[in-house]
Amino acid sequence: MRKSLVVSLIVLLVAGLALSACAPAATPVAEVAEEAAAPAEVVEEEAAPEALPEGSVLINGAGATFPLPVYSEWTFAYQYVDPAVVINYQGIGSGGGKKGIIDNTIDFAGSDSNLKDEEYESGKDLQMYPMLAGAVAVIYNVSWAKEFPEGVKDTTLVLDRQTLVDIYNAKITKWNDAAIVALNPDMAEYLPDAPITVVHRSDGSGTTEIFTKALTAFSPDWTAGGASSVEWPVDLAGNGIGGKGNQGVAAAVLNTPNSIGYVELSYALSNGMKFFDLINKAGNKVTANAESVASAMSDFAGAFSDKLTATIVDGEGANSYPIVGYTYIILHTTSMTDCVKAEKLLGFLQWALTDDGAGELAGKLGYSVLPETVRDQVLAKYAEVTCDGAPVMK
Repeated sequence: MRKSLVVSLIVLLVAGLALSACAPAATPVAEVAEEAAAPAEVVEEEAAPEALPEGSVLINGAGATFPLPVYSEWTFAYQYVDPAVVINYQGIGSGGGKKGIIDNTIDFAGSDSNLKDEEYESGKDLQMYPMLAGAVAVIYNVSWAKEFPEGVKDTTLVLDRQTLVDIYNAKITKWNDAAIVALNPDMAEYLPDAPITVVHRSDGSGTTEIFTKALTAFSPDWTAGGASSVEWPVDLAGNGIGGKGNQGVAAAVLNTPNSIGYVELSYALSNGMKFFDLINKAGNKVTANAESVASAMSDFAGAFSDKLTATIVDGEGANSYPIVGYTYIILHTTSMTDCVKAEKLLGFLQWALTDDGAGELAGKLGYSVLPETVRDQVLAKYAEVTCDGAPVMK
């Protein structure tokens, strides 16, 4: 009990330091624009720190940028829980993470995109484990048509589900379109008669899969499908541009007047970006935050497949944000051969799911921790992981 209390206090202290100083989520998007344009490569062990303390265990992971901010905070904090563990996680996109775990170039992958049947077959013993859930925020950068009166600030704009679909379908192309004005009557005189530049991911992306699955649920008018990569109608219409990673989309919107895009919520929060409130399926205006994400998860309680995956967009709850997804860890369940590394990796993942300080870190970044029933399912699945034929978790 005493050790647990001390650990929690350390984690909370580290959380405060990390949130204010160290998180990639806090990096201004202008600084990551160039990085976001670089090709996605799975980071091999040679790219990790060269000199590790004697007795340390290096664990390499890569994949989704959706959870990168919280994974960075967790790995920083975990140094104070188990100083012998060095965890190196690179945000290269869900597609890159899945390729890395299938090719055995990393120890674990992060993905918001479900493994396909052929990927399960190629990876032989892969399992996906939900770690937490987050919102995909629809960000915007508007050059207002006129200045606001002194003392008056612009308010958060609102979109409904159909209008969002119409924007990404290139059916709505101006900021002062009647549909947008009708949803934002108090802002009508400020909305510019300007084209909407629509930003999307240019790489294979779990964030895109969540977003496009939501568009598919919102309206039959969205026919591009719900997948990690789609043929964007706005590209065909000439008003779409791509950004690599959540960082790249955020950078593109920040640097492009009159643009709109989608990113995991923490990227919007940490960079001070505006994002729309959305009208959900129940007809209520909701803001993307940990509470509206938790409400969305509760709408789909018991919806997990036998592969421990679930789609949780467009829930019916009164307070549910409509663009929400789980983010997953992917592991080999029977073929790991470094049993010390396997034990340290499972120890970290178990801590992330169960420690109160880790949960608080996630909440501060806008994520929502798993409900207890889901968490228990995940822990039970972790207990099935073996190394050299023996259970990893003792």
